[in-house]
Amino acid sequence: MQYQWYPGHMVKAKKLIKENLKLVDLVLELLDARIPLSSRNPDIDEIVGQKPRIILLSKCDLADKEKTNLWINYFTKNNIKCVEVDLIKGTGLKKVLSLAKEIGVQKHQHQLLKGRINRPTRMMILGIPNVGKSTLINKLANRSVAQTGDKPGVTKNKQWIKTGNNLEMMDTPGVLWPKFDDEMVGFKLAVTGAIRDEIVNFEDMAYRLIEFLMDNYPGLLNKRYGVPENITAPEYLIALSEKRGFLKQGNIVDYLKGAQSLVREFRQGKLGRITLDLLS
Repeated sequence: MQYQWYPGHMVKAKKLIKENLKLVDLVLELLDARIPLSSRNPDIDEIVGQKPRIILLSKCDLADKEKTNLWINYFTKNNIKCVEVDLIKGTGLKKVLSLAKEIGVQKHQHQLLKGRINRPTRMMILGIPNVGKSTLINKLANRSVAQTGDKPGVTKNKQWIKTGNNLEMMDTPGVLWPKFDDEMVGFKLAVTGAIRDEIVNFEDMAYRLIEFLMDNYPGLLNKRYGVPENITAPEYLIALSEKRGFLKQGNIVDYLKGAQSLVREFRQGKLGRITLDLLS
């Protein structure tokens, strides 16, 4: 199955980002720590260009810690500042503010040399849908100023938010890209919740997730569901659904409920800390 989602508001959002980039000093790019590569919008590099950037790996509490460290090393080696953040607990945000202020000081010194009045450091928050941009802003602002939700597409317009740290932040809508060249990228975006659930096939997602976990996290499914892993993904979904009692009228196994349950528990971290993007 092909996974694609590029509604009209994303086209407008991309234009909005381009038009407002000149107003900011740096960009905070949020990536999902479970899929640091797949959640990177390839259009962002072209749009942002040489603008100072800090990458934030959000949802790090759901990702494999060892693999998150590998990704931080990867970005650092490529001269990109990278910080893992837990937006629920606020872990990592002090480091983000420190790096932002450091970049802001450099910008302000340059402005003063040109005779410009000192002003707050301005940051643009970028990322795919449902990666935590508005939650980040609320944490940094220490108040609820940006609308949040557990579904993609909550933020539809830009928002400027001031903080008490001499910082101003611009929230932007989550933006995907028109076509996923790699089918697995689409799957990873869908299974982590970046694509609207209403347009995806949960059974297909469940099969792919089961296969990935069997290959890369052997024993994890068995630990959670008590079902041996020496069977195919479709067979495993049947066994899982039966084990959980997902039955329709006539004692027919409800594969859809089983698939939805599996994906939901993955998203909630009930299967364990899992990273889908692996460095070779």
